Amino acid sequence: MRVITGKYKGRKLVAPRNEARPTLDRMKETLFNILGDRLNGARVLDLFAGSGQLAIECLSRGAASAVLCDNAKEAIAAIKTNFEKIGISPRLFYGDFRDCLRQLSEQSDVIFVDPPYKSGYYGEVLEIIDERHLLSERGVVVCEHSADDELPACSGNLVCYDVRKMGTVKFSFYKRS
Repeated sequence: MRVITGKYKGRKLVAPRNEARPTLDRMKETLFNILGDRLNGARVLDLFAGSGQLAIECLSRGAASAVLCDNAKEAIAAIKTNFEKIGISPRLFYGDFRDCLRQLSEQSDVIFVDPPYKSGYYGEVLEIIDERHLLSERGVVVCEHSADDELPACSGNLVCYDVRKMGTVKFSFYKRS
């Protein structure tokens, strides 16, 4: 696992020693091509962050800041190790995603949601993001999920505007309506 482009290109990253499944390089490349210039100066929130690779990739491509959240000790250790490799101290929440979302007051421009696939958390996460107005006006929520799962077409003021299937994985993109 590595950073694929930007100022941290080529840095090798570690994965947590648990059930986390890192996003593959080819899927990351497609995802970040879709996000494009949206990352310049962006505030990023990476829920269920695992290794922190998505947040690091955003920072490498010009994002201004990143907040990461995970509830696994192994993930937190991997995130800290990976951020040491790029010389940045992460803003990190260790605990339940609900607590993290309720503690945040600032809006994010890009929010990654990648819980364990069969967790059923997607709807709840989208509801909290909408209720707490955590997505900026032109922001995007990116949900990575199993291709077998169908996520809601909308959740409050969040509307799914694009779905991309890559093998056994789908990315569902939400924006404010």
